[in-house]
Amino acid sequence: MIKISNIRYDIRKAESDLEEYVKNEYGILGLKDFELLKKSVDARKKSDIHYVYSARLCCKNEKELIKRNKNISEYEKREYVFPDMPKLEKPAVVAGFGPAGMMCALTLLKNGHKVIVLERGKCVEERQKDVLDFSRNGIIDENSNVQFGEGGAGTFSDGKLNTGINDIRTDNVFSEFYLHGAPKEILYSSKPHIGTDKLVDMVRNIRNDIISLGGEVRFLSALTDIEVKDNALSAVIINGSERLETDALVLATGHSARDTYRMLKTHKINMEWKTFSVGARIEHKQIRINKAMYGDFYGYLENASYKLNTKSSGGRGVYTFCMCPGGEVIASASSAGSVVTNGMSNFSRNGENANAAVLVNVYPDDFGGDDVLAGMYFQEEIEKKGFIMGGGDYSAVCETVGHLYGGKNETDTVPTYKPGIKWGSISDVLPSFVSDAIKEALPVFDKKLSGFADKNAVLTVPETRSSSPVRIIRDESLQANISGIFPCGEGAGYAGGITSAAVDGIRAAEAVVKENGRKMCLL
Repeated sequence: MIKISNIRYDIRKAESDLEEYVKNEYGILGLKDFELLKKSVDARKKSDIHYVYSARLCCKNEKELIKRNKNISEYEKREYVFPDMPKLEKPAVVAGFGPAGMMCALTLLKNGHKVIVLERGKCVEERQKDVLDFSRNGIIDENSNVQFGEGGAGTFSDGKLNTGINDIRTDNVFSEFYLHGAPKEILYSSKPHIGTDKLVDMVRNIRNDIISLGGEVRFLSALTDIEVKDNALSAVIINGSERLETDALVLATGHSARDTYRMLKTHKINMEWKTFSVGARIEHKQIRINKAMYGDFYGYLENASYKLNTKSSGGRGVYTFCMCPGGEVIASASSAGSVVTNGMSNFSRNGENANAAVLVNVYPDDFGGDDVLAGMYFQEEIEKKGFIMGGGDYSAVCETVGHLYGGKNETDTVPTYKPGIKWGSISDVLPSFVSDAIKEALPVFDKKLSGFADKNAVLTVPETRSSSPVRIIRDESLQANISGIFPCGEGAGYAGGITSAAVDGIRAAEAVVKENGRKMCLL
């Protein structure tokens, strides 16, 4: 088996013809088992935009091809192997059913271990209805919304799977996602995404698989407390009353489970401050982004995405995050009396607007005090101010880039946030050091992506939930300072997106069975 890298391919040609092109271009004899490994767009020169592929295949003249072409090499597929350990006597409890919780539970069950999943929100079908009701009518369900419910916060996003980690478990995550309904493109795209419409089906399929493997999934079942004996977990409390004995609790509760952080603090679980970011969502007409990125070739390519960063004069990082081509800005609050924004796209990414978060780093010194949860309180204050300044009906404050620099709040870009917007200034909601940093960064971004600071672009505030404000400290065995508790994913501060959270969920599954094996050796 061989791998061919750096296959240059005309963007005007169909991908279905690529296999024949490769066979003829490289002189391949007896081609079989052709599989794409990577696909990207090289847009560095606007006059010469093209696809770049890599592929693996089998053929008769492999050795000859390797000798004569530096872009051809032997290929050996990586295989993920789960630790072979004794089976758990008591079911592991997985609290939270986002990417980390799903992959943790699925991995344990596929390897013969018992699992009970606790999800404070509803199943994804019911959750869809609640999210829609909130966006249409401003009626919030604090347990079923964009943040809480089956699939986690990532279900109502663009479903981006980009990650900077190089981990063999990533291949396993993508394979499972594809097997459960994600598009095949995620297996080779350099910027893989699933889209909310396909994520809903994928999440449902994973749940059904977990149940068919003997797992138990309990919705509207919040982890409200824990019991500890001799510095080890002995039981969890569900919805304030039900007691469930367990030796292993995987904390995969996500970055918005603020009551969980408060509960952990009462049990003196070690946590620490963590840098995070807040800011705004910026919307442009997608066609303008496409033209800026691809020039005259924009009509041959899918809607463009971007990733920009700079530093303010004060040294703060300012960057774009979670860019959603052809998407919309959505209402993402999880508690009454607060406004939170996020971005979402369907798989087709065919909406009129592009949107992305423009975020500014915040540090412990910004919110002061010595309370480990001070960053969480800082987020809450901004979200409550957003609710008040938006008029108290879950409308969000919007400002055009033109108005930000002294012009008018007039635009041809229609804001997509629902249930409503109120024109104003982002500085009415965000701390001044955040709004000032954004104002300083936009012209810098405009030099990198022409039109980014166009007067018609719209800023919607606030965006506060890009990552967890705390990290739950874990040791080499991935346990907290109380044994039997395994913090993982975004909520624990060890991930930054769907893929890295899912990978961390697999790591947590490994840690649970290894700890169980260690205990059995001591008996």
